[in-house]
Amino acid sequence: MRILVLGSTGYLGAHVAERLGALRGARVLTGGRSPAADVSVDLATDSADRLAGTLASVAPDAVVNCAGATGGDPVTLAEANARGPAVLCTAMALASPSARLVHLGSAAEYGPGTGRVPTSESAATHPLSAYGATKLAGTVTVSASALDALVLRVGNPVGPGAPPAGLPGRVTRLLREAGSDPDAVLRLGDLSAYRDFVDARDVARAVERAVAAPAPLPRVLNIGGGGAVPVRHLVRTLADIAHFAGRIEEQGAGSARSQQVSWQCSDISAARTALGWRPSYTLRESLAALWSAGTRPPSPRAEGEPPT
Repeated sequence: MRILVLGSTGYLGAHVAERLGALRGARVLTGGRSPAADVSVDLATDSADRLAGTLASVAPDAVVNCAGATGGDPVTLAEANARGPAVLCTAMALASPSARLVHLGSAAEYGPGTGRVPTSESAATHPLSAYGATKLAGTVTVSASALDALVLRVGNPVGPGAPPAGLPGRVTRLLREAGSDPDAVLRLGDLSAYRDFVDARDVARAVERAVAAPAPLPRVLNIGGGGAVPVRHLVRTLADIAHFAGRIEEQGAGSARSQQVSWQCSDISAARTALGWRPSYTLRESLAALWSAGTRPPSPRAEGEPPT
């Protein structure tokens, strides 16, 4: 099986490429803007015809789209998260109509949770940010296509390699800078929001199963930890793992998204049914792996973790 992984240098993409590389009988090709990529692809700027030619030369059995942007201005987000999947679907219909497409979406597409009940795939979508809106546009394009396509709507990823642009990676960096100083103070915003955290390695395992599962599959599946966790608990657990001896202070409001979306949790029962998938790492295990591995440098096109 030939599998093309787009966005393989990003946070989730790197985990996905590594996981699929261990799949028996699979040949994984990486696609992206990096000179190290096997296939030169830029979903934000490539035309559908050019991409179709590229796909025809690769002849993939499956394409996994981990490319996207989690930050930047609305134009950057739209180019990567909305235009990119549209161009990819058009090109695949021209050159690889029988290949399976697995696309990474985001729980940010849902917006605020309702009544603290886990959100299922059939719930209404009310994204409150340009990131969530552009990711939703990509999901709609993929799920409405005539391709053998599946969107994995990912919660808040955590685990080894988490970028410092997101809260877990940023707190890890701050804890490393603080070291063993008992007078150190971590000054963060409000940490009262609840989020559904999922290990990046579990996301990669879900992608592996989505690539290999027999058709037909649902158009959208939630991939999350299955529980709403206070962000404050994540920070304090990470501080405990780091043996942080200082103080944590919450000053003022948190991020705009935290204020608007105070509670979010995904119903992951459909993924269990369709893929036989469930999360295998506890949050503490994910944070311990993050602390041990350190952090990756931020990249504006490295898909992985929406703003908490």
